[in-house]
Amino acid sequence: MVDDAMLFDDDETPAPAALLPPWEILVVDDEQAVHQVTELVMADFEFDGRRLHFSHCYSGAEARTLLSRPGQFALILLDVVMESEHAGLELVRYIREQLGDQNVRIVLRTGQPGQAPQAMVLKTYDINDYREKTELTHAKLSTVFYSGLRAYRDLMRLERARLGLRRSIDAITHVCDSDNLRHFCSAVLEHASALLGHEAEGVCASRMNAYAAARQPGRLQVLAVTNGYAGLAPEETLDHLPAPVRDAFVRCMAEQADHFGPLYYTCYYRTRDGNESLLYMSFNDPLQDEERELLGLFAANVAITYENLLAREELEATQDAIIHILGEALERRSAASGGHVERVGEIAAMLGAAVDMPAGAVRQLRQAAPLHDIGHAGIPDDILNLPGPLDAQQRARMQGHSDIGWHMLSSSTQPVLRLAARIAREHHERWDGTGYPQGLQGAEISLAARITSLADFVDALVSPRSYRPAHTLQYALAEVREGSGSRFDPALADLLLQHTDDLQALYGRHPPH
Repeated sequence: MVDDAMLFDDDETPAPAALLPPWEILVVDDEQAVHQVTELVMADFEFDGRRLHFSHCYSGAEARTLLSRPGQFALILLDVVMESEHAGLELVRYIREQLGDQNVRIVLRTGQPGQAPQAMVLKTYDINDYREKTELTHAKLSTVFYSGLRAYRDLMRLERARLGLRRSIDAITHVCDSDNLRHFCSAVLEHASALLGHEAEGVCASRMNAYAAARQPGRLQVLAVTNGYAGLAPEETLDHLPAPVRDAFVRCMAEQADHFGPLYYTCYYRTRDGNESLLYMSFNDPLQDEERELLGLFAANVAITYENLLAREELEATQDAIIHILGEALERRSAASGGHVERVGEIAAMLGAAVDMPAGAVRQLRQAAPLHDIGHAGIPDDILNLPGPLDAQQRARMQGHSDIGWHMLSSSTQPVLRLAARIAREHHERWDGTGYPQGLQGAEISLAARITSLADFVDALVSPRSYRPAHTLQYALAEVREGSGSRFDPALADLLLQHTDDLQALYGRHPPH
């Protein structure tokens, strides 16, 4: 005779039962003997390395009280007739419709088959099996339990995969919203833990290839850590990493593959450009296979996003460098002091943040504002560096630098340069409409130009010129106060005056000379 258990052996090799939580089973029946026989017959039952734990209710009303939320039980053995002829059927509707628990497997059992005909019940009610109470043998109950628990297990796997996918999408979305590499890597660690619903500690690191110009080639860099590894410094070397992290990283880089153990997972991803991204996560509880797979997919998406963000930062660094070089070249042939364009960018960014510009807009303003006087490139040296006052003809020629700057930059399709073009043309406009070259008034002047006008004015006053010494910051701010509402946007002037301490700190770090 073939043993019952052999018929239902699962393909997977389960973990020892003592290490896994039991399957939660609920028996709802008004006959005490049914409870006792069911638990006695199934005392040694085991599925997927998990034993059974029984809970007992003796009426439909008692079961409603116990069933406070979905997901409490894997399998419910439910009597049809209890305190009423249809108490069991009414409980089925309550579980499926009011609790919304579609996963628990429900097996109806009746001692009066004629009371609730099987065909009608199976068609009308969302149950998974229908049995008579006389079927209390080990073989019959084993059939019920194997089929019910296997179906529940597979449903829960699908549910975890669905929730995991949703968490993965949410995590990637949050990670991709990061505006720089440090924020990005911190978000990776935060959401990798949330992704799996486990408490975790982790280290995010990378190793750039020999052609990654902005990084040190071949060296592993620690980019972000959780609190558990707070002692690690950025750009830490392998020798200084904790032994478990170091060994996992070394193995991943040698094998170019993920590596994991019972309580940790190390994700490895090599991008098309040969950059290596590594994520080490340690957990308090063992990970399931599908959780490790989800973490690996998450890490692969993170690595691709990381490479794109790295490329963006390197592009921005290149833009900054070009603007800085261009600004220095203009300063050398004008009366502007060293560092003028850089400080104008910093002051403009400070004001942009103060008026709640988005972070991306502030970054663009910091890059564009230093090009406000790029039109000086078209002004002759004898006018640009004249130590005394300009005559009417010279002044008109000098004022032409606004339009020259506009024409130099406006043909570009790059957002930063188009912003710089408008700033170059409008930064000499005045709030009261008496500026040049277009005589714009009030809000007709772009916000970026109004901000840059203030920044340029302050830094020009506190910087020495060939025809005068530098003024104090206090003098420059008094002039801003005087020009509020006439020369300058009064709201911006007021904001600047509220940031005196920030201006003093800036000039402490980058004094004009």
